[in-house]
Amino acid sequence: MSLIFKGGVLGSCVALAAGCVMGKSESFIFTADLPPNFTYEAVAKYAPIKEESCTVKKPHVGYNQRWRLGHREIYKLDQEIPIYRTVEGCRVAIYRIELFIYGSYGKDRGDSSRDSAMVIIREELEEQYKETFDVSGESAINGQCQWLFRTQGPKRRLSKGLDCKKIDDQGLVTKGRPVGAYTLDQLPGKTVKLKIKLADEERPGWGDTWVKFPNGWKRCMGKSFEDQDAYCFENHKDFSSFKMPDGRSCTIYPGCTE
Repeated sequence: MSLIFKGGVLGSCVALAAGCVMGKSESFIFTADLPPNFTYEAVAKYAPIKEESCTVKKPHVGYNQRWRLGHREIYKLDQEIPIYRTVEGCRVAIYRIELFIYGSYGKDRGDSSRDSAMVIIREELEEQYKETFDVSGESAINGQCQWLFRTQGPKRRLSKGLDCKKIDDQGLVTKGRPVGAYTLDQLPGKTVKLKIKLADEERPGWGDTWVKFPNGWKRCMGKSFEDQDAYCFENHKDFSSFKMPDGRSCTIYPGCTE
C-alpha cells in the first residue's frame, strides 16, 4: 500500500483510507532542505502490522504512477505523515518512504536529472543503524548531490546527470545513497528532514573524455567531431567546441570561453 506525496504534497488520505485520522501520537513531519532549483517526489509505503492477518488490495490503476515534477516547481515543506492507517479495514504501518531528488540545470524540460534517497522504518533496529534526534525532535538525513557533465548528439550539447550520496556522521561523503533508518516508536511527534547540499565542483560523467586545466575542463576531440564517444586516448592537444544548454558555443567548461 502506498501513499504518494508529490513535490512534498501529501496524497489524499480520505480517498483510500477508512478511519485515517492523524494525531501527534500517530504521525510525524517530513521536510526537506534542498539546493536552489531542486525539488523532490516521495512515496510513503505501508504494510499490515504484525497483529493483523489481513491483506490490502493493490491501489487503483494509475494511483501508484510516479509524477515527474516540473523543473521550476517548488516543493512544500512540513508534510504530516501518518505512521499508522486503517485501509479497507486493515491496520497498516509505514515501513518506507521512497524519494527521488530532482535538479534542473537549464530552461528546457529535458535539462534536469534525478537520483534516489530513502527513509527506512522498522519495528526494531540495532542501535548502530538508527538515526538520532536532537533536543528539538528533529533528525536530518544528510547528503550531497554532484552534477556529472557530458556531451550528447551531433552538436555535442552539454547535459548533466545527478549523483547523490549520503554524508556520514563524520561529515564524509559515502558511496551509498542518502538513507536514514528509524523505528516506529521513534517517530511520533518528531521531524525527519532530508538535507541535501550541492558539491562545490562538477566532474565529467565518465573518465578519459575531458581534460582538466587550471581554468576549467576541455572536451577531447576524439577521432573527429562526429565521434560521439570521443575518448582522449592520451591526446591532450586536440579539443572540440560544444554547446551549452542555453545555446552558447563554448570551448571550456564551465567558463565557456578561455
